[in-house]
Amino acid sequence: MSIGLAKALFVVSGLYDGLLGAAFFLGPATVFHIARVTPPNHWGYVQFPALLLIIFGVMFFRIAADPLKRRELIPYGMALKASYFGLVFWYQFNSGVPGLWIPWAYADLAFFLLFAWSWKSLAREA
Repeated sequence: MSIGLAKALFVVSGLYDGLLGAAFFLGPATVFHIARVTPPNHWGYVQFPALLLIIFGVMFFRIAADPLKRRELIPYGMALKASYFGLVFWYQFNSGVPGLWIPWAYADLAFFLLFAWSWKSLAREA
């Protein structure tokens, strides 16, 4: 993966996580209503992870600014993505999970694979 492609990947990921986090932080009731999913008993259970997504989105923008210099941050992004898709797929295959969460698990799996590719490619550049 070229440095230019890595920059684009992390800009897209920063936008993805930042906007998703903002939607769940600012309008969680709307998201749950549109998805026809029963919300939790307190919005803090949704808003805290939403803020974490925003923080990771900022980190992805930092990586995008200089992927070679910030390469050491990429495994943290991979861990975020693996944590999410791992849990969603585990529950999907074992006990079920609302459909709201499944498309984002596939997106995070794709991001994880692309992050791994960029991490390995950037090691050769360094």
